[in-house]
Amino acid sequence: MTRREGIFRGGIVVVVAVNVVVIWLVMQQLGMPDSLSPDALSQWLGERGALGPFLMMALMVLAVVVGPIPTLPITSASGLAFGILPGVVLSVISALGGAMIAFYLARLLGRDLLRERFRDNPLFGAQGSQRLLFITVLVTRLVPIFSFALISYAAGVTAITAWRFALASLIGMLPMTLIFASLGHTFQLHPLLSGMAAIAILIAMTLLPWYLRRHRHSRLARWLHLD
Repeated sequence: MTRREGIFRGGIVVVVAVNVVVIWLVMQQLGMPDSLSPDALSQWLGERGALGPFLMMALMVLAVVVGPIPTLPITSASGLAFGILPGVVLSVISALGGAMIAFYLARLLGRDLLRERFRDNPLFGAQGSQRLLFITVLVTRLVPIFSFALISYAAGVTAITAWRFALASLIGMLPMTLIFASLGHTFQLHPLLSGMAAIAILIAMTLLPWYLRRHRHSRLARWLHLD
């Protein structure tokens, strides 16, 4: 990386960070509740009138880019405040927008390093399997137990193309977005089932690349375009 490239990338990070802080401060000034429960958020958004949908979208983008802010309560609040269909549309557009920002930030900062370090890895190498990565993103989006932000940043340093990441994210987030926007605070994930699903997916994601590196001519490897 040249010095000019380093300055450019650092500048992008600073711009994003400044915008995040400014948006957060503006929301605080507009009375955003300390509690991010669906009820509290939906009441606040509803009281903001025509500004409500824009505040909801800005909050969702922040939740995806920053990370610690949970996205599911925002989706539920969107459905409660604006109705099911508008709530789903607003949630999907803003969540996907935030995901793309996180994706490109990670790609800008870490992709080159990992591509050179793991050249033959099916996830990080220059010739990484687009099918494998698409399926990985799709599955982690379908099961809302993984941080939306973490998956977006992690995908950015892999070989997946931007349009495949966007498509997998869009398809994967739609079912649970519809459920949470429809049922709001009345729907909760069972912690035991969520934990078991998370462990199973993590084990599969860990063992699959290991298996594929050792069986590059298997039927699965051929289907994933790794042979």
